[in-house]
Amino acid sequence: MNHPVLNPELSRRGFLATTSAAAGGLMVSFHVPMAQAAGTPPEINAWVVIKPDDTVVIRIARSEMGQGTMTGLAQLVAEELECSWARVTTEYPTPGQNLARKRVWGDMSTGGSRGIRTSHDYVRKGGAIARVMLVQAAANAWGVPAAECTVQAGVITHGPSGRKTIYGRVAAAAGQLAPPDPASVPLKDPKDWKIIGQRMARLDTFKKTTGAQDYGSDLSLPGMLTAAIKDCPVFGGKVKSFNAAAVMKRQGVKKVVQVSPSAVAVVATTWWAAKTALDALPIEWDLGPNAAVSQADIAAMLKTGLDTSVAATSVGNSNGDAAGAIAGAARKIEAVYGYPYQNHATMEPMNATARWTPERCEVWAPTQNGEAALAATAEAAGLPPAQCEVYKQYLGGGFGRRGRSDYITQAVQLAKSMPGTPIKLLWSREEDMQHCFYHPITQCKLTAGLDAQGNISGLHMRISGQSILATVAPQAMRDGKDMVVYQGLSPSGPEAAIGYTFPNLLIDHAMRNPHVPAGFWRGVNLNQNAVYLECFLDEVAHATGQDPLALRRKLMDKHPKHLAVLNAVAERVGWDKPAPAGVFRGLAQTMGFGSYVAACAEVSVSAEGKLKIHRIVAATDCGYAVNPQQIEAQVEGSFVYGLSAALYGEITVKDGAVEQKNFDTYPVMRLADMPPVETIVLPSGGFWGGVGEPTIAVAAPAVLNAIFAATGKRIRELPLKNQDLRRA
Repeated sequence: MNHPVLNPELSRRGFLATTSAAAGGLMVSFHVPMAQAAGTPPEINAWVVIKPDDTVVIRIARSEMGQGTMTGLAQLVAEELECSWARVTTEYPTPGQNLARKRVWGDMSTGGSRGIRTSHDYVRKGGAIARVMLVQAAANAWGVPAAECTVQAGVITHGPSGRKTIYGRVAAAAGQLAPPDPASVPLKDPKDWKIIGQRMARLDTFKKTTGAQDYGSDLSLPGMLTAAIKDCPVFGGKVKSFNAAAVMKRQGVKKVVQVSPSAVAVVATTWWAAKTALDALPIEWDLGPNAAVSQADIAAMLKTGLDTSVAATSVGNSNGDAAGAIAGAARKIEAVYGYPYQNHATMEPMNATARWTPERCEVWAPTQNGEAALAATAEAAGLPPAQCEVYKQYLGGGFGRRGRSDYITQAVQLAKSMPGTPIKLLWSREEDMQHCFYHPITQCKLTAGLDAQGNISGLHMRISGQSILATVAPQAMRDGKDMVVYQGLSPSGPEAAIGYTFPNLLIDHAMRNPHVPAGFWRGVNLNQNAVYLECFLDEVAHATGQDPLALRRKLMDKHPKHLAVLNAVAERVGWDKPAPAGVFRGLAQTMGFGSYVAACAEVSVSAEGKLKIHRIVAATDCGYAVNPQQIEAQVEGSFVYGLSAALYGEITVKDGAVEQKNFDTYPVMRLADMPPVETIVLPSGGFWGGVGEPTIAVAAPAVLNAIFAATGKRIRELPLKNQDLRRA
């Protein structure tokens, strides 16, 4: 595939469009030589560098943000490379190198639980090709056919003579060979895997547990200054005026800069000097047209979309005649659910460090999308991408937030104001909390028609609310329609298909976009869609005197993988046996990010309405389990995140601005409240699913359904902190 020529004046959007188009090929070449400095270890191909001491450096294009992607991808490469796992380490290639080498590393974005599932094939191929080249180099040195040589744990053996060598001794020669045709190098059969599928220790654990791991906010460069920033509190507002002279004489302050029409920053010798000066800086805001918007206004806007006499913006799934079936049903059940704005609340606030000169711009940033970060850098710097570079740092949490590059743009704009000086921009927690791209706010009206036997004859789900794509990627919409809204509710496909068959079904969306920007938030639309459908099915089961598991099973005969994880959970928890005294259970299942997941929650609710979650049992079928230990950790972590959202997560708006400012008003799960999580990993093979996000979606509905079983109260609005859980 020819790489698009990049015009020096190319916009960020144009850059992203061309790189996205190129992503279809992903591996343009496995061996585009990188310029090697004298004395540096030889590169075998883009994925593998082997040092003379036999250390294997595996290059990882995806971002590590705590999910274990670097370890998992390294396992994939090491499996095909046939190296010793004890010798493996990793490094990031840069997006600038990727651009210069015709995108040899393919897509560098990390989101949607795609880190492994959309790159497994070509990274394994990279390892396999490197192995073939290393074996060929050894065979050449011995003057024997490569077919007579075998390799195990990085040791190459010539069978007939018994001669042996290690990768480190032949790496230099291997790096000079022409790579074989990728099509001629087969990948291993899964039954022969020795590293993939094993509980390998994470490669980043030691540094993280000892505190030695550096993140973007830890970066220090010679001569570096630090900046704090404040944006208009109301989205859509701007800076009217500010008095820089009022703070310029403060100790450490170097400059006050208007970064954009809506933001002002202070640059100083330390972040605290910058932050306190910014707090003291007189700023007058033009709050703009949204200054009077309240949370009630947003709720009212969404409510208008629930009126089914109003045409939907799009239809995501339909079969039969749902309206007719409901109209002629023996009985009708209806409910309205709501899901709030939520913040990503990463432990490390947004930050980036930039150094700009008229000839070159460099950025050091924790980012989920290296290529988008490079595009943003080039646009803000006013330079062609070839004169820019982004050095990815470890992320102190991403969850979708660091897929955006607004903080990188700000850092570059600051650096332009002081050419040659590295400037680290670090957002305060308050700035981070109040200027996010939030989990979208939605409401959903569900109507079921039942026949005389209590079976669902027709189901209509009307979702009213925000479109993420309308905010962050309008070019990805289809004729003004956002099909990402239907995650977990789509009719078919490998990404997020519904797990039930209804004789008559209509799922549609009335788009309503308030002024608060939406963004991809860990689990995205799957989270609220699972609440809506799984809790409503629980309502139908209880209203018709059916067991919630039995009702689901009746609807899942054409969805065996959905059913398998649900059955696994039910069996493990002992659904057919009574729960302990005072403990009640709730079920949920869904499909998202290519994986099938289910959960059962066991809870109790005191007479005073205090909730205790005693236990979570969760099952995941992600096709292939690269590292079962990491999958278990990811599932446990996803319940921390999902339960935090269900119990506490809510962003509200008053006078156009976000009310929550820090963790005192936006609390998260505490260790004392976290239940034990039992994870069942059920890799059925034949596909590659994600694990970082899917089980988040079943956390809330499983708990909500258990709460109903305990109290008889149906909670249809989150978070639970706003609800009275005392028995009905």
